[in-house]
Amino acid sequence: MIGCRCATCRSSDPRDRRSRPSILFELGSGVRVLVDTTPDLRSQALACDLDRVDAILYTHCHADHVMGLDEVRRFNVLQQAAIPCFGDAATLKEIRRTFAYIFESKDEGGGIPRIHLYPIGGRFSIGGEEIIPVPVWHGRRAILGFRVRDFAYLTDCSGIPDASWPLLEGLDTLVVDALRHRPHPTHFTVEQALQVAARLGARRTWLTHICHDLPHAATNAALPPGVELAYDGLRLDI
Repeated sequence: MIGCRCATCRSSDPRDRRSRPSILFELGSGVRVLVDTTPDLRSQALACDLDRVDAILYTHCHADHVMGLDEVRRFNVLQQAAIPCFGDAATLKEIRRTFAYIFESKDEGGGIPRIHLYPIGGRFSIGGEEIIPVPVWHGRRAILGFRVRDFAYLTDCSGIPDASWPLLEGLDTLVVDALRHRPHPTHFTVEQALQVAARLGARRTWLTHICHDLPHAATNAALPPGVELAYDGLRLDI
């Protein structure tokens, strides 16, 4: 947190240095799919030696999940291709408004990202792999999580609608929002996330969207078996 002097913000544990929530998964075909373009996308890509993005999924249009979109132009240069971006109608509308220069500018020398927007209306495929959108509640707003095979990613989540629980059955690995211990109007607490994990029964659960209330080592030590805090640079084989 900017200007904070708490123990977590001054920690020497690299797992306590948290950038905005985002993941990248590589499908069996080698296709790489990025989830959200955070304001930290450039530093995240450099830290992970990321040199290719074949598609982008958006969970929702809040600033901490979309404002790094301009960095996508570097992948356009590397790949010599536009990148397909998928999101719900509200998210795509907000992207068009916020990044109007991408869609309206005629200045080809301005380094404009090249993207194609595709609305999500149900299950779809990327690289031959089925992507299952999972509606969740972020406060009073409906946003999207995503499931690929036996993996699900539910960031910025404060509730799961009845209709979405069946979409999450039989998971091997779950990544779910757990902001802090204190209640929050738009995010799960750690206890609420643990209740979700227990109900779904995934073999592994990783908690994400973590604030500085949760020091990594101490919090991990108190979590039940099979549940851990995620951290920047974490790599999983699914």
